[in-house]
Amino acid sequence: MATATAPFLPTPPAATMVLLRQQGVAAPSETDLAQAENLPAAAFAARYPTRTELLRHALQLDLERQKLDHVRLYQVFPSAVERLFGLIGYSITDLAATSPQYLADLRQHAPAWELLQDHLAAYSSPQLQQLLNDGIRQGLFRSDINIQLVTIIIVQQLGIVLTPNIFPPMASSAEIFRSVFLYYIRGLCTDEGARQAAGHFARM
Repeated sequence: MATATAPFLPTPPAATMVLLRQQGVAAPSETDLAQAENLPAAAFAARYPTRTELLRHALQLDLERQKLDHVRLYQVFPSAVERLFGLIGYSITDLAATSPQYLADLRQHAPAWELLQDHLAAYSSPQLQQLLNDGIRQGLFRSDINIQLVTIIIVQQLGIVLTPNIFPPMASSAEIFRSVFLYYIRGLCTDEGARQAAGHFARM
């Protein structure tokens, strides 16, 4: 359980997603992927004739895993600013073992990339808008921010994180995520919001 000194920990991704995140979409062997899916080789080949279909399936399951984790996270953190920083910390931890190759591969497989974009539009954007609204009502985010514009900016920042070849190869996905999001969102906070966020910020 998350505490003042320990971050909220993600549920581990499924075995297939672990392989894809660590190695990229093309690198894992058919044998390793079939084993991760707990399928005989022939059944695996029949179910997933292309890596694109496998990636879309694995991503769909992973997005559902993240949604369930968000429900748990909201039960731990009561205020909007804690929830937003908790979500950022969650994403940093969740991305820690993700290779830049996987992020680059997402864009090359249109069905998976479109699934992610649909998720951002239908789930992430409304989630952010609600958190910003709640935070303003709670006196934790500045009342003069434009919620619609700030939501768009944060979602577009995620697009930067997912764009290959922008950042140096030695930069980890988690470090990029931290650098892109944390300082911007801290600037949205009131003094009370910044106080609540301080513990989260120090751990990231």
